[in-house]
Amino acid sequence: MSAFDPAAVRAGDVLPPLTLTITRGGIVRYAGASTDFNPIHWSDRKARELGLPGVLAHGMWTMGASLRIITDWCADPRRVLDYQVRFTRPVQVPDDDRGVQVQVSASVTEVEASVATVAVDARVDHEGKQVKVLGNARAHIRL
Repeated sequence: MSAFDPAAVRAGDVLPPLTLTITRGGIVRYAGASTDFNPIHWSDRKARELGLPGVLAHGMWTMGASLRIITDWCADPRRVLDYQVRFTRPVQVPDDDRGVQVQVSASVTEVEASVATVAVDARVDHEGKQVKVLGNARAHIRL
């Protein structure tokens, strides 16, 4: 699908894919912006004390950044009527300069009464396998 044309949106349309990268530096910046300074987002030691594998990205960062696949597509974030997700797996962020990539895809599942329902899928590599980090991620977009 190319440029957003509200009149041409149909169920089955696939949005252009999006790759998001989050690094430890990005987590620190997000913590400052969100005022969420939970040490699981910056300290491997604290995260491991809680039984986690290491530092995790903020779930709200993953949720919000993944929505960009829709706002990039429709070119106007005011078209987003609502957005909901279920967190299925945290995103572990390594202590290196590369960070971790979240692969985001989305497709229109329904169009009714000038509103498109868009399903979003966000995945990360976990031990060589792509695993979902958001479940039942859906947005309604005003056409």
